[in-house]
Amino acid sequence: MEVDLFTTAAIGTIILLIFYYISKNYEYFLSKPIPCVKPTLLLGSTGPMMFRKRDLPSHIQMLYNTFPDSKIIGFYDLMKPIFMLRDSDLIKRICVKDFDFFTDHTPAMMNSSPDGEVGGETLFGNSLFALRGQKWRDMRSTLSPAFTGSKMRHMFELVAACARSMADFFHSEAKAGKTLEYEMKDIFSRLGNDVIGTVAFGIEVNSLKDRENEFYIKGKQMVNFQTFTALIKFLLMRSMPRLMHKLGVDFIDSNLTNYFRKMIVDNIKQREVHGIVRNDMIHMLMEVRKGSLKHIKEEQGLNDAGFATAEESSVGKTSHTRIWTENELIAQCFLFFLAGFDTVSTAMTFLTYELTINPDIQNRLYEEILETNQSLNDTALSYEVLQNLKYMDMVVSESLRKWPPNVMSDRFCTKDYKYDDGTGIRFTIEKDQTIWIPTFAIHHDPKYYPNPEKFDPERFNEANRSKIDPGACVPFGVGPRNCIASRLALMEIKLTLYYLLKDFSLKPNEKTQIPLQLAKAFALKAENGVWVELKLRSE
Repeated sequence: MEVDLFTTAAIGTIILLIFYYISKNYEYFLSKPIPCVKPTLLLGSTGPMMFRKRDLPSHIQMLYNTFPDSKIIGFYDLMKPIFMLRDSDLIKRICVKDFDFFTDHTPAMMNSSPDGEVGGETLFGNSLFALRGQKWRDMRSTLSPAFTGSKMRHMFELVAACARSMADFFHSEAKAGKTLEYEMKDIFSRLGNDVIGTVAFGIEVNSLKDRENEFYIKGKQMVNFQTFTALIKFLLMRSMPRLMHKLGVDFIDSNLTNYFRKMIVDNIKQREVHGIVRNDMIHMLMEVRKGSLKHIKEEQGLNDAGFATAEESSVGKTSHTRIWTENELIAQCFLFFLAGFDTVSTAMTFLTYELTINPDIQNRLYEEILETNQSLNDTALSYEVLQNLKYMDMVVSESLRKWPPNVMSDRFCTKDYKYDDGTGIRFTIEKDQTIWIPTFAIHHDPKYYPNPEKFDPERFNEANRSKIDPGACVPFGVGPRNCIASRLALMEIKLTLYYLLKDFSLKPNEKTQIPLQLAKAFALKAENGVWVELKLRSE
């Protein structure tokens, strides 16, 4: 009996200590003069997401709207305190002016030291997204020359060939008498797979025609983060990154990473043996190894990739002498695959939805494309001509405003930061704390965009562009840590639009969900997909 009482008392004491530790953790924001969303034990403010009761964009908006008069608020991601920025000027200050305090992403899925040594030999851990500190700066400046406007001109034909191949596929299906009804996320994931295959891996595949090709199947497995196993792994790596690192756990299956690694290594060897030169990222990696990839001054007067382009900061233009390992360079192709397969395809999916339910906008865009095509007089479309499609840029910019594929981004405080809003609110954001930039919520704030739920490309016409707050238009991130490949993404989106709308109109059918509902998932995703019917313009 005494043993039982002792055991019960011991268990009770342990439970109380755990409860005390957890409760104490939720006191972080009590010492800060900012409002905090009331947490739930263990779940913090994340419960609705964990139990799939709310989609991620709506959840971010709910947090964002809880304290509408505050520039910065607090909440808890499970048990981790998070600062959320609610003011465009504050976003610019923290992500640009005071960038030296917030240079990194939160090391949630990799163990990393202050100098940026991360993830051992894992591809994700060595990718530009995951790198930290000086190592990130060096990699950014290494890769930056590969994503200038001049480099995009070299890659233009590779991407255009994929877009034309997509249109050819639809033509062949129509010629065979098939009804052209498609779920567009599937279509654009396959197209994105082919683009990254040719641009980043140096191979040519046609995933619309050859639906079960190995490159697409392996890629789809790699980006499938919705499985139960992937979710558990994500939670463990986020809550115990150092332990997971010591156990050798990687977010991506090792068999898949080895498949892509071998593909790149073999491709490089073949090019070296046969003297093959191709304007893609494999060639870029080979130039990096030789030290011949350098910044060049862009020609004056050339059109940029569009309003949403993320400009390179001085960080990406700084020279360095670091020597990169083969694995560190290959990891960058892996990152571009993830972005191209999912992020760009998501952007294209929601864009086609808006064009489908807004036929007037679609028709105006078609007229611009038709006029451009006729002016070519059977000559090939060029990068410069594509950038002259002003209405297309307005449409793309508005879609990225309303449906940003990355609904939030984060920054990690690398040294104590003294916050002062100029109105008497002062406190310290301590080293190792995380800040969220709620992209989706900012883009839907009527303070920055009146009637934000309306799809209105005129927000981005010549007269209105100057009125848009740069800190409130961040589809590719903000500051030196923005998306390095925004020009490539925008080029792919515009080329796809050009060749799709030139020959086909987008129509809703009985499968098209109007209004569209978002899936209760950890990403921007349509509940039932985005179904569209394509009609040949000649019909």
